Parts: sequence; structure tokens; C-alpha cells
Amino acid sequence: MQEKKPLYEFQHPVDDEQILEAAAYIIAQKQFRDGVLNCPNDCESYLRHKLALHEYEVFAVMFLDSQNRVIAFKELFRGTINAASVYPREVVKEVLSLNAASVILSHNHPSGVATPSQADKLITNKLRDALNLIDVSVLDHIIIGETSFSFAEHGLI
Repeated sequence: MQEKKPLYEFQHPVDDEQILEAAAYIIAQKQFRDGVLNCPNDCESYLRHKLALHEYEVFAVMFLDSQNRVIAFKELFRGTINAASVYPREVVKEVLSLNAASVILSHNHPSGVATPSQADKLITNKLRDALNLIDVSVLDHIIIGETSFSFAEHGLI
């Protein structure tokens, strides 16, 4: 009989951040049936679990295959309490290394206000343009604060 693999493996010693990471991973497994994003609310809920607790800005990307199945979720850039530098070149490199067909961009606003800044809109357009050059779609950019803001739902993508 084959031994059942745990859903999440801890690195010892275990700290609070690892426990929260494990919880987010388990929630994601339950929300993404067969690795496919079922609805925008599932995606936002997952991102809230991943990003809401940070006291600094984190820019992350969810990488998807051609069937919108999740390949990976990666926190690519960390910043300060109100900004994170994002480099399109690094995003493109990661997309190519994972062979992703599309992405969902995300970041948190530690202030709690999910309204996008002008800088948020600018980097979204830069990333969309860079990824369009390699035929990769940006499906959404979701900002997590006390609420969430979807660029796609507001016609900004």
C-alpha cells in the first residue's frame, strides 16, 4: 500500500509564518479544483490568505497554463510599507521558465486601502505590454487590502 503524502511539508523548526503558509496552501487546494480557477472570488480569497498579513508590500504572480490551471504562485518582489519595485524583465524570465500561458498579477496594500495608485496602473500596463510580446495574457491584477480591487472587473486590463 502506498504511503499518503502530506499536503504540505514543514521545514523545522516550525514558525507562525510557515503555519499560515500551510493554511493558505490547503485553502488553495480546496478552492482550485483540479488546479483550475473556478471563479474570481476563489482567486481573491486565495490571494487574501497569501498577501493580507504582510506589513510590507509584496508583488506576486500566479502563473497559469493554457487551460487556466495554476502552475505556480510566486512572491517576486518585496518592498516597504507603501511601495515595491517591480521589474518586468524578471516577470518575463519567470513566465518563460514556467512556460506559462497567462498570469494573474497581485500585490497587497498594507495601508488596507485597495484602490490602485497611478504607479499600480502604470506597472500593470508595462507588464501587460511586455508579456504581450511573448503571447502571454495578463488576466487580472488584484490588489489586496481590507477589501480587494480587480483591474479586470473595473475594465482596466
